[in-house]
Amino acid sequence: MQSGQIMVGAHEGIYVIKLVGDVRLNLCTSFDNFIDKMFAHDDFNDVVFDLHNAEGVDSTTLGLMAKIAIRALERGCQKPLALSADKGIRHLLDAMGFESLIEVSDEERDYSAKPEPLQCKNPDECAAREKVLEAHRVLMSLNEQNAATFRDLVQTLERECEPYSKPSVQMH
Repeated sequence: MQSGQIMVGAHEGIYVIKLVGDVRLNLCTSFDNFIDKMFAHDDFNDVVFDLHNAEGVDSTTLGLMAKIAIRALERGCQKPLALSADKGIRHLLDAMGFESLIEVSDEERDYSAKPEPLQCKNPDECAAREKVLEAHRVLMSLNEQNAATFRDLVQTLERECEPYSKPSVQMH
């Protein structure tokens, strides 16, 4: 499998997120930072996930896609569109409960936005763990099956993150 890459572009408020190769959690902090910037733009009004060149998408990436869809719907946008002809990826989206969040189509589309590679920095371990935790909490919120599937992982990550999130106590 080709190592993953996330490409992003925008034109007149329509954002295109193109996943290429095997997209994994090592891209998650940069992707999450992009998500915050995308929603900070006043002109945001739609998002398209182009998955035609995706070979694999891990659960962290799926959680971030769900986060985008939820935030777009909360802003009053239409359901985001996911483009993929790959039966495995379409089945994965279906199994994760994305039908309530996105429209899926197998068609090829030309869009005015020309996606460019997202500059991804290697995340530090704690930041990556926090993004993985957040993404899986979003997936768990979609349905009971996801909640059961990811419960142990989330509980483990929460325990691992506790030392990082507790304020240190200063002795005088």
